[in-house]
Amino acid sequence: MHICKLRLSAAWTLRRAELSQRRLLSSARKQSPLLNIAPRVREALSNGEPVVALESTIISHGMPYPQNVETAREVEQIVAASGSIPATIALIDGRIHVGLSDGDLLRLGNGRETVVKASRRDMAAVLSQRLLGATTVSGTMLAAHMAGISVFATGGIGGVHRGAEDTMDVSADLTELGRTPVAVVCAGAKSILDLPKTLEYLETQGVPVVAFGDSNEFPAFFSQHSGLQAPWKLQRAEQVAQLLKTNAELGLQNGVVVAVPIPEEHAKASVDIEQAIEAALRESERLGVKGKEATPFLLKRVVERTGGASLLANIALVKNNARIASQIAASLASMGGSQGFSTT
Repeated sequence: MHICKLRLSAAWTLRRAELSQRRLLSSARKQSPLLNIAPRVREALSNGEPVVALESTIISHGMPYPQNVETAREVEQIVAASGSIPATIALIDGRIHVGLSDGDLLRLGNGRETVVKASRRDMAAVLSQRLLGATTVSGTMLAAHMAGISVFATGGIGGVHRGAEDTMDVSADLTELGRTPVAVVCAGAKSILDLPKTLEYLETQGVPVVAFGDSNEFPAFFSQHSGLQAPWKLQRAEQVAQLLKTNAELGLQNGVVVAVPIPEEHAKASVDIEQAIEAALRESERLGVKGKEATPFLLKRVVERTGGASLLANIALVKNNARIASQIAASLASMGGSQGFSTT
């Protein structure tokens, strides 16, 4: 009887290994021919090493040149120094590039070429016309999931815009979070948005929102404080990784928001920045700036009105998010979950 049990156990172990191998082969066969994964990123994914996705809209539309390219390089270095492989994502020459060269970063950031801001909605059009595209949060999530990357670091997520009850202006980031299993490590949502409605929308989409650190207050990008509570608070990277792993084991296909407050030393200018944001909002309304052009316009005006203080704060929070994301990805990889936390 004991021998039979051993044989059955061995047979099941072999069967599970075979099924696992088949799933890997099936995944490889199904991988889109539009994906162009950089060799080091591909190697890391194959070996189960931690990988962190990074967006490219922050390069093309979020910061001025040359700070944008310098920041992109530094963020990649921070991800690497914190234990993961960086994979900045963009749409170049008809393919989704996962992992960029320094020349790619320069193309996106130096202003010499037109760069399309590409969310899920725009990706097929940008790729089919072989345009140069920078991926937003939603576009980066989609591409990261296609490549098998489960952790993504960015500045802040989009959300429900003020006055959305009249305009229906809701960022595609929120719906993407409801259907794509990628963790987004961010500094919350920008205070130019309607934050209470943004959290309500995420709840409707079934998206866990985790405040990372000592406080369960949902951060408001430039500010550590929004006056709103996140549903969950976790203090360590391994706790977040365990949540992502459990989300996968439940078979859920939603993303997770990991909201990290801006570092204290860079949060001191938040009052001045908030005043600049309010002034920029009034200007955008007067000029009729709407849609996907609104956020770049507002960020540019806020940088001008704060004498560059908001840019320094933006850079600091992105770097901090990258560091935390790398730690989460490394913890997830140690649990065997680095190939995307979806189970399908």
